[in-house]
Amino acid sequence: MKAVHKNHYCNLPMIKSRNFEVGMNPIRMEAIIMMEKKWVAGTVLKYYFFKDNSFFSTVTDSTGNQRNNLWKGTNTEEVAVKNGFKKWKSLGIGLEFEETSNILESHIRIGFAKGEGAWSYVGRDSWGIPKEQRTMNFGWDIINDQDTILHEIGHALGLPHEHQNPNAGIIWNEEAVYNELAGAPNFWSRDKTFHNIIRKINPDIVQGSSWDPNSIMHYPFGNGMIMSPSQYQNGLFPEDGLSERDITWVKQFYPKIDKRTFLDIKPFHSEVISLANGEQANFVFIPEETRTYTIQTFGFMDTVMVLSEVVDGENEYISGDDDSGEDRNSHINLKLLKNKKYIINLKLYYKTSAGNTCIMVW
Repeated sequence: MKAVHKNHYCNLPMIKSRNFEVGMNPIRMEAIIMMEKKWVAGTVLKYYFFKDNSFFSTVTDSTGNQRNNLWKGTNTEEVAVKNGFKKWKSLGIGLEFEETSNILESHIRIGFAKGEGAWSYVGRDSWGIPKEQRTMNFGWDIINDQDTILHEIGHALGLPHEHQNPNAGIIWNEEAVYNELAGAPNFWSRDKTFHNIIRKINPDIVQGSSWDPNSIMHYPFGNGMIMSPSQYQNGLFPEDGLSERDITWVKQFYPKIDKRTFLDIKPFHSEVISLANGEQANFVFIPEETRTYTIQTFGFMDTVMVLSEVVDGENEYISGDDDSGEDRNSHINLKLLKNKKYIINLKLYYKTSAGNTCIMVW
């Protein structure tokens, strides 16, 4: 079963819920909520480790003295996290993970500030975090704790907490939960405990209609914290590692891309998009001249579009746009170089009208 660190739980950052316009089609809203934190398949997620003493948190000890809590970790800690990325990648998913020494090109920025908990932003929420800030932290010894590493990387891929799945039917002994988390080593407030444990997440975020008590995204819970289902009143302790449903889930959202299916796109020629909700189309564009190009979708649909340049066989992210929930189309306007190879990945959230839509470069 998963290792239980005495009261050590993942503390997700609080992100303000998205507001939708009044009267939006509820099916459209559900599709956007399900997909909005997921990356586009084919993305190379670049992760960065803080290396020096210039990145830290200022903490105050019990005597009122302040000190710098460094974000850098040891080489052994970094290797443990790299192995976590390799574990997720070994499933054959359509994402790549690559360490970078350039903080400005990073998607995931990893700290090891002890005593500040283990946490990560969920999926594309990290896009909006300033480059000098962490998007993930490991606040205790993780050298022999692969489950915590896999859990936090799972969040970075867009997975929510499974114990907050409304389909679980968990009835908490709420005061027991609040009391447990109020003590050492977490010292969580009631609001933080509610946000990370008791709160039920939007049913549109979860995968499927059932509950997976063995998910890597599920906390272990001790005796007396759960009132129902009755079989977990004495504790719930998920098995080690990724569950079968974790693997099915991540493969569904990030299918491996067959580059042979990519379509060539030419300037001023519209390419028809015939996709179902959640599906993705991929295009190759090689400019015949260096100039500023516009890449845009047309039609009534919610999409996320990502533009990458192929450098030494790897896709290097350049730009992206997400038009979901807005009355406009995905649009990128950028100077592109002659004879360079560019990849356009287009993921469909929801199409609001029948028939095909299109994408054009000009």
